[in-house]
Amino acid sequence: MTDASLSFSSPDQILLLFGTQDRYLRQVRDAVGVDVTIRGDEIRLHGTDDQIRKGLAVFAELRAILEKRGELLDNEVQGVLGTSGNGHKPVPPSSETIDLFENARHVAPRTHGQSDYVQSIRENDLVFCVGPAGSGKTYLAVAMAVNALRQEQVKKIVLVRPAVEAGERLGFLPGDLLAKVNPFLRPLLDALNEMLDFEQVKRYMERDVVEIVPLAFMRGRTLNNTFIILDEGQNTTVTQMKMFLTRLGNGSRIVVTGDITQSDLPPHVSSGLIDAIDRLTGIAGIAHVKLTGHDIVRHQLVKEIVKAYDDGPSRHSVRRKG
Repeated sequence: MTDASLSFSSPDQILLLFGTQDRYLRQVRDAVGVDVTIRGDEIRLHGTDDQIRKGLAVFAELRAILEKRGELLDNEVQGVLGTSGNGHKPVPPSSETIDLFENARHVAPRTHGQSDYVQSIRENDLVFCVGPAGSGKTYLAVAMAVNALRQEQVKKIVLVRPAVEAGERLGFLPGDLLAKVNPFLRPLLDALNEMLDFEQVKRYMERDVVEIVPLAFMRGRTLNNTFIILDEGQNTTVTQMKMFLTRLGNGSRIVVTGDITQSDLPPHVSSGLIDAIDRLTGIAGIAHVKLTGHDIVRHQLVKEIVKAYDDGPSRHSVRRKG
């Protein structure tokens, strides 16, 4: 066991670092395994050499955020801890924090892959992002769209999804057409509702500032000064993807997200997302970001579930005859 110390500007800064009822301190202890004590205006870390090294890196990142902003947010602490346990350098979320301008709410990338994704959206008019479930593809894109709208960089947000049947036939679902496609569009609306108050989302939708539509409804439109997100892009055909991408108007940006391992298209139909990445890679203003299992930020078990399925068929899988 070894010790190390880290100095702060005052004991009050340490209290902010530890959080209400020491909740941030407990999160660091659980993630890194280091013990911490306070001596005046410094903290002392106790643990193995590896625990000390990781603990110093985490607390130094949190101290830098405190010195810059005077406070810590839950998602910033989670961002710093996001990869500290797997041997990767913790991500400094303050550099890429997405301000939602809604009751001081912020969203921050929690891995290096997510940070690169956010930076690519800032720097390019068209971004393709592929990655597994839970890696933040859609959530971060929606956060960037809200940020752009609130800063008046765009006048409108359009959230799009292909209504591909996956196990259910649209004709057998209850209600009119909009009711039928609602289950396909719901994940985008859920992400939006996590970031903005319900009444604000409702006003935006009533004023057509935010539009959530199935892909088929995009044909024939040209969208200027709009932030457009196409989710589940792997479920588009080549023709549909071409139609969608050519909706891009002046002052607009497009983000296309998808998981190329989870296509619901028939086996003989090519994915428009894979085709578009192949065709458009290398063109200025277009970026391609690939997230991995290291970028999954849902429940810890999601990483293990994705890995288990990526490893191939189970030992007990039986191929059905005929």
